Amino acid sequence: MSAAIGFIGLGVMGEPICRNLLRKSGRPVVAFDLAQEPLARLAREGARIANSVAEVVAGSEVVFLCLPSAKHVSSAFEGEAGILNAVQPAQMVIDLGTSEVGLTRDFARRLAEKSAAWIDAPIARTRQAAQDGTLSVMVGASPEHFAKVEPLIRHFATDITLCGGTGAGQVTKILNNMVLFETVNALAEAVAIARHSGVEPRLLLETLSKGSADSFALRNHGLKAIVPGEFPLRAFSTEYALKDLGYALDLAAQAGLKTRGAALVRTIFTEAIDKGLGDAYFPVIAKLIDPHESPK
Repeated sequence: MSAAIGFIGLGVMGEPICRNLLRKSGRPVVAFDLAQEPLARLAREGARIANSVAEVVAGSEVVFLCLPSAKHVSSAFEGEAGILNAVQPAQMVIDLGTSEVGLTRDFARRLAEKSAAWIDAPIARTRQAAQDGTLSVMVGASPEHFAKVEPLIRHFATDITLCGGTGAGQVTKILNNMVLFETVNALAEAVAIARHSGVEPRLLLETLSKGSADSFALRNHGLKAIVPGEFPLRAFSTEYALKDLGYALDLAAQAGLKTRGAALVRTIFTEAIDKGLGDAYFPVIAKLIDPHESPK
């Protein structure tokens, strides 16, 4: 078995993560994506380009996935040219995306039947953190598997937490996102009220950052998106946010819990998508609160 690292999915987060592995791991990297542009950029830096998922798996000891949704992960997993058919004993597949918990556990069970391992390791923080190698990663794995993959994850992350067994990383990340989405909605409401009440929004959030209302969401989503009204298309979209929030609400339903705040934000996300904002960076929900005063 080659000591190469495989990487499937070179989007906004995947490309910089793959680049960090290429530059820092000292190991060959085999990459695949349907888009040619990121493949060309990484090839210039020394990555070997594969023509299929199966070719990545065949040429790698460890395979990372960084795909947008459970649907994309399933597509890479199943089929003649998929991961399940190509995997070999002792190989490890590490899913960096946010995905449905039941599906994650099913993939792990099916790979275990072939003496291979599926590890959920969803990433958190921004695209800049992916470029800088300072992501936070929440891992669901056995202690033995975690010990093997943690040194590789260190090449693109500074905070790595073993959250429990298979699926625990996904549960933790899903709840991280649920809290983030609800916080961003609260920030959007606060900015709108401040603007209409004679307080400058940037001053508001900068002042709140010095007290008990401070948060990562305030300093990033609030000050860098909501206040200037910048909601780019190549960022974490409202569509993807709704998908992740749906996973949280599914977990709540399975537990018989009423999560009214999360349900309200789902309604807000759905309204934003209905108004044509599905592809925009999800703090764009601020426009639903104060459409006339929003800077852009």
